[in-house]
Amino acid sequence: MAQYYEKIGYQLNIDGKYYNNLDIDAFSLMMKNPSYCYKFYWLEAIVQLISEDVKETSFNEIIDEMIANAWYTVLEFHIHLSGMIEGQIKDGLERAILTLQELSKLPANASKVEIKNGIKEYDKELTLYKEQLTHMVPYRALSGFFDKCQERADWGSTQRMVSYIERVNQISLLPYTLGAGSSLNKEVFFHEAWIKMIQDNTVPILGWIQYEKVKWLQNNNPEVPGLIYKLAPMNEKMRKLNSVRKLWKAVMDNQSIVDVFKNSPIVNNNYDVDHFIPWSFVMNDELWNLMPMDSALNSSKSNKLPKWDPFFRRFASNQFILYSMIHDDRKPEIRKKYESCYRDNLHSIWANQELYRKGNSKEEFYNILEKNMQPVYDSARRQGYQIW
Repeated sequence: MAQYYEKIGYQLNIDGKYYNNLDIDAFSLMMKNPSYCYKFYWLEAIVQLISEDVKETSFNEIIDEMIANAWYTVLEFHIHLSGMIEGQIKDGLERAILTLQELSKLPANASKVEIKNGIKEYDKELTLYKEQLTHMVPYRALSGFFDKCQERADWGSTQRMVSYIERVNQISLLPYTLGAGSSLNKEVFFHEAWIKMIQDNTVPILGWIQYEKVKWLQNNNPEVPGLIYKLAPMNEKMRKLNSVRKLWKAVMDNQSIVDVFKNSPIVNNNYDVDHFIPWSFVMNDELWNLMPMDSALNSSKSNKLPKWDPFFRRFASNQFILYSMIHDDRKPEIRKKYESCYRDNLHSIWANQELYRKGNSKEEFYNILEKNMQPVYDSARRQGYQIW
């Protein structure tokens, strides 16, 4: 990201800590022209390991870090790291994660320790996938430094590339060089000066990597909303449901509401407010997507998509009851609670201008809701969300 590197370059230029020895411009090219997303995760893993004061590692340990870092994005949010071709997953890192999840049965929100333990347990089954990730990226990531060397790189031989990288390192210090080990056991040695630079600038460097990664992922997942929030485990503080809970409670104090899934009246004080289309896909708490539902079913639904038929019609019916009450002059307290949702739960232009405007008939209300929700629902299905 340009501003991150302007900031870093400016600092290095002023204090002279690394400016005379390190090629910062070449470092800024380490993610240029990626073919697959794992180029971003490779550099991210290296920066994280260096930030933990690791001076020497291996392909195997870096790839384990990459799997753990991408796990949540792939499994919780169903993001395709490098898109799909004819229904097939392109990215080797994504395939490794899906294979590990199938073998280990670890949940989407597994901790980093659990994921790495799972990798160790099924290391043999993952070897082929992990080896594929080492074929080009460790070498290609350094290509921005090769311009200083008159000798051309021989990309056809990893052994000759290791020797070539050593020769380039004599001309321009590289962030890492490689050892003589084979396959996943190949050693990765970090240069002391680069360790110091990266440790001093870990936050802006990781910010730059995340920015570039988000651009790549959004391009390969064009239908996915809020992708910037889907690179790490969800923060529950992001949920903004307090005003909506108060609104639905006021509605149910006036009229019985039927549970969308059980098709029976919701028991007061025994319900949750949840999303029809999962929060992990829409990444917002818009009123048009929220419903009261039986608490016992909420954990079962999790982040799955309800069947469109018959559940959408019941959902829309409850939404219309709420809509009718917020425009009922005899219930000003409900209108007031609706207005309290403006800040956190009423941002969609179509909802403000069409759905919740006064005067919609029941049929008009249903049609507006369906017209705007179904494309989002269908996008989530295509992305791989399971039906519940």
